Amino acid sequence: MAAVTAPQQHRSSKTESYVDNKRKEDIRHANIVAARAVASAVRTSLGPKGMDKMISTSSDEVIITNDGATILNKMQVLQPAAKMLVELSKSQDSAAGDGTTTVVVIAGALLEQCLILLSHGIHPTVISDSLHKASLKALDVLSAMAVPVELSDKDSLVKSASTSLNSKVVSHAAGGPTRMENAKIAVIQFQISPPKTDIEQSIVVSDYSQMDRILKEERSYILGMIKKIKSTGCNVLLIQKSILRDAVTDLSLHYLAKAKILVIKDVERDDIEFITKTLNCLPIANIEHFRAEKLGHADLVEEVSLGDGKIVKITGIKDMGKTTTVLVRGSNQLVLDEADRSLHDALCVVRCLVAKRFLIAGGGAPEIELSRQLGAWAKVLHGMEGYCVRAFAEALEVIPYTLAENAGLNPIAIVTELRNRHAQGEINAGINVRKGQITNILEENVVQPLLVSTSAITLATECVRMILKIDDIVTVR
Repeated sequence: MAAVTAPQQHRSSKTESYVDNKRKEDIRHANIVAARAVASAVRTSLGPKGMDKMISTSSDEVIITNDGATILNKMQVLQPAAKMLVELSKSQDSAAGDGTTTVVVIAGALLEQCLILLSHGIHPTVISDSLHKASLKALDVLSAMAVPVELSDKDSLVKSASTSLNSKVVSHAAGGPTRMENAKIAVIQFQISPPKTDIEQSIVVSDYSQMDRILKEERSYILGMIKKIKSTGCNVLLIQKSILRDAVTDLSLHYLAKAKILVIKDVERDDIEFITKTLNCLPIANIEHFRAEKLGHADLVEEVSLGDGKIVKITGIKDMGKTTTVLVRGSNQLVLDEADRSLHDALCVVRCLVAKRFLIAGGGAPEIELSRQLGAWAKVLHGMEGYCVRAFAEALEVIPYTLAENAGLNPIAIVTELRNRHAQGEINAGINVRKGQITNILEENVVQPLLVSTSAITLATECVRMILKIDDIVTVR
């Protein structure tokens, strides 16, 4: 018997093999944990009552913000999977401009559910496919909840983003007149100052007569330019900042003031396109091309005091371009920067409505309704798919839970009541963080573009599916 059984054991060792999946599981687990850590870092910044983050950069710059895209962009994330959540936030910012914190928080909640599903032995591919189906179903639910909006309906646009100003604001005036009615405005990109030599060299003046001649030539040169400008009827001059030489000198400013031309100097090169589009004029690169048809027209240009400084305001622009200027003021640069980021998000809200003309309730209402409907759909699905869809539905509750938590409310009681209200058919019931209770959030004018919600669901699901499919990390040096 011993002689017979020995060959059988030998054949068994050749045909059977053991595959170690522990490394793949460890890599996947490490990726999910790292990505969830990034999501946890920004979770407390969600919502109107969210906390701010103070970020200190390597260049000793200090930034205070609760904008998800800014926080993640400034974080030095090293783990490859965690970097995917940083890119996720950037993608949301590009697609919708808002919801950058929401998309990362949803992705983190989905990854947490994925860990549970993986621990139950469900294959990553099955989870991935189920999440994809759930996200498509979620888009249908969101579309059914949405309210169409017309771009001509200004009230609806104001509810989404109240950011408008009908006058153009540029740099300080440079002496001379401070108010000009019936303004004829020129934007110039040349210098009203004596020319310099093409190469770096010095000129030696040996006597006073030569010095007087140089000064006379300079005066004559500048006066000739100003006469050409004045002959077109121009009475307001915007001068681009020059890096070659002074755009204007004290002498040229003196002559411009005598010609009763209001001068605004040191206009940044990057602003020229915006200003000319707003004023409906053409930039003038050479004095020889200075003509009346290139000028812009406005009812009034005036210098006004604002706080400790002064600004020049242009109003009543004829045939004004489709642009708007918002003057942002704050106690310090940190406040200004955050106001600028908030303004960017608000403008992106309007952009979203142009791309997809539907509004949806905010305050966690769409997420809790998605959770309810997807949970009901999961019950009719068979096998592992039903478990995965139910996990997707549970993950979406992180948004109302976090909104309540950040507002200092009882998240469990709030989310439970919210579920009950939606089960009774109140699909627009949401968390009013200012009142600290659940109200019809649509009637409270707490709305957001449909594109923000659909983009967040789609992008978060795609990111999570990608992380799930990774079972190894290969470093190439």
